Amino acid sequence: MTRLKDIKLLTFPVVEDNRGNLAFIEGSTLPYTFKRVYYLYDVPSSSERGGHSHNEQHETLIALSGSFEVILNDGYEQKSYFLNKPNVGLHIVPGIWRELKNFSSGAICLVLSSGIFDEGDYIRDFMLFKKSKF
Repeated sequence: MTRLKDIKLLTFPVVEDNRGNLAFIEGSTLPYTFKRVYYLYDVPSSSERGGHSHNEQHETLIALSGSFEVILNDGYEQKSYFLNKPNVGLHIVPGIWRELKNFSSGAICLVLSSGIFDEGDYIRDFMLFKKSKF
């Protein structure tokens, strides 16, 4: 059973010099191989994204620019993460409900997913999600 203890903040390697910083993700940087990359941008600060769980897919969320809040729920407890560093990613394992909100102006959320888009992998009803946990 997946629990919030399975969630990890990942810090990516950074090369720093006087020309600016370069962060990278390669090889074993993530605990899974990613097959899809997508990003959220121009999200109004009053809007919420997410509102679902995955059955199989792993995802890592990164605040490339700006900041946003990620609220996670495993069906038993809830925890909030504030993402605002482009070299830190939040690895979300399957079976965790996620909601994204409080986007700052200019925020960009990059998502690295272990699978291609598959509607059948989503649980979009929170009550159905909670029932699947008991």
